Amino acid sequence: MSQISVNNLTFYYDGSFDNIFENVSFSIDTNWKLGFIGRNGKGKTTFLNLLLGKYAYEGSIDTNAAFDYFPYQITERRMQLPAADFMEELKAGCEPWRVICELADLGENAEILYRPFHTLSQGERTKVLLAVLFSGENDFLLIDEPTNHLDWEARETVKKYLASKKGFILVSHDRDLLDACIDHCLVLNRKSIEVQNGNFSVWWENKQRKDRFVISENEKHRKEIAKLKQAAMRTSEWADKNEHSKIGYDPVKEHDRSIGTRPYIGAKTKKMQNRVKQMEKRISREIEEKEGLLQDLETTADLKLVQLSHHKDTLVNIKDYSVKYADAELPVFTGLTFTINKGDRIALSGKNGSGKSTLIKIILQKTFSNDIGTAVSEKGVCETASGLVISYVGQDTTGLKGDIEAFCREHELDKSLFCAILRKLDFEWVQFMKNIEDYSEGQKKKILLAASLLTPAHLYIWDEPMNYIDVFSRMQIEKLLSDYRPTMLFTEHDIRFREKIATKTIEL
Repeated sequence: MSQISVNNLTFYYDGSFDNIFENVSFSIDTNWKLGFIGRNGKGKTTFLNLLLGKYAYEGSIDTNAAFDYFPYQITERRMQLPAADFMEELKAGCEPWRVICELADLGENAEILYRPFHTLSQGERTKVLLAVLFSGENDFLLIDEPTNHLDWEARETVKKYLASKKGFILVSHDRDLLDACIDHCLVLNRKSIEVQNGNFSVWWENKQRKDRFVISENEKHRKEIAKLKQAAMRTSEWADKNEHSKIGYDPVKEHDRSIGTRPYIGAKTKKMQNRVKQMEKRISREIEEKEGLLQDLETTADLKLVQLSHHKDTLVNIKDYSVKYADAELPVFTGLTFTINKGDRIALSGKNGSGKSTLIKIILQKTFSNDIGTAVSEKGVCETASGLVISYVGQDTTGLKGDIEAFCREHELDKSLFCAILRKLDFEWVQFMKNIEDYSEGQKKKILLAASLLTPAHLYIWDEPMNYIDVFSRMQIEKLLSDYRPTMLFTEHDIRFREKIATKTIEL
């Protein structure tokens, strides 16, 4: 067991307009199960790379711990090989028997180590890489979003596996995973980093309590500042009035005025003016203190959605429907029956490869061209209402490039409204000057979500929309969908999101 001590850490990327970290100090224990929580683009993955020594920085990171990072980089060459052939390239000194033991804890047979890596499912790949990661001894492990794109069953396996381990930092936005796996939280606030004991729910409860206190204190400061400003204005008016009375007087009304009255009035005025200055200094201190209280307060603005109303109640009708790829022996799914009616928010659930994304693509193709191509054969009924307008968010962000203005022009979006939505999703103004390919994965996903929210539609189809999205934005989007109740078809492996949003779940 050892410590990692971070002192006065400051870091920024070359050419960047702002610091990622500025004079940050904290300490963590390498025996902890540490959850790393923070907004998209605030520096979680960057901090892991600083621990790995990938970038130069100011300040110090003192530790004798050795680090290893998940996910490992899988090149095209490695994709064609079985994992057994390149495990030692990923982790020096990796012993196969240790990896096999870890795979057993993950509920997998050793045979997946000897199959070409590209033939493994997403869940199997993740399990192999986690088994390699945990096959060493005494490493402090840096685990970056291990459950993205995993189905519910694979997530449950990974969750139980990580819960049995210790000595790691886990970057994740999955609240269920964080609650099950961690005993400490490392939190990236707006202006600071803090370490707290407990899992995600404990931290969230403490944060809400702290935020309520800060808001209450802020209100007290506002009232105090208002009183001080009023008193300062009144005293300043008195001083000015007094000052004007120094020169000239009415001998009838002020028959008792002596030659010493003028310096007396001047001294009194000076005293009042000093009092005004003291009040102004106190107002400045109060404002500084108020700003200090609010600098770490996370607030989320309400999002809006403009829906279209279709003349039909049933937007999609699927009955005894089966789909089979031309080169496959078995169909992807068979006998599927359900309808999407106005107001439904239907979650498609099932293992990776069960056909969720396939069904979504077919519905999109039928809506826009009614031609699903020759690569797929179908049986049964899958029909969409005429004139149906769909707003779609896909899983893939790799095609996003260029600046915001070019993206808005390509997708015929109002730039000012689009940027307003991104601001509500915690984009800072400086982000709008960057190219989209330089954004974090979470920020790229927010680009797709913002475009969907700005597109009026009868039906919203979202394919794993919450991958990489930070906890605060997840809650923000949950509130939007609960308030506006749009008609939706979506896939999402975040069980808390699904429980809050879905009115019906279809198992594939």
